[in-house]
Amino acid sequence: MENYLEINKNSWNAKVEPHLKSDFYFVDEFLNGRSSLNSIELELLGDIQGKSILHLQCHFGQDSISLSRMGAKVTGIDLSDKAIEAGRDLAQKCETDTEFICSDVYHLPEVLDQKFDIVYTSYGTIGWLPDLEKWAGVISHFLKPGGQFIMAEFHPVVWMFDDDFTK
Repeated sequence: MENYLEINKNSWNAKVEPHLKSDFYFVDEFLNGRSSLNSIELELLGDIQGKSILHLQCHFGQDSISLSRMGAKVTGIDLSDKAIEAGRDLAQKCETDTEFICSDVYHLPEVLDQKFDIVYTSYGTIGWLPDLEKWAGVISHFLKPGGQFIMAEFHPVVWMFDDDFTK
């Protein structure tokens, strides 16, 4: 699995710069206050004011920062050091106290000693994981008693279609 993680990390490191410049991530609008969260995530999350949130596989942290803007204390993690560096830069520019930690999700219990009200992840995260049972264990490890795991995800079949979902 370690070789897999290194390959995955290198792949995501290579995606950071193009993603920061892409229309899909609308970074300029985001810096001006636009949230990256969609209605489905907002409905699932509800009122998060004052809650602690662990955002797994956060890429460069737009959702993490959006959650911070809503009043949560957020820690975003990702295995890509370039993504984490970009997330820290965005958080500073957005003037949020969002914390970012570079770690693959499986080794996170070795580097973070905290429990959270909510563990959150969204879109495109589980398809990269070779061991979902271990991932679920990490989620359970970080949840406070009575905490919530909240996930918004694409169904993997979506990747069979073109970007317009027509072919």
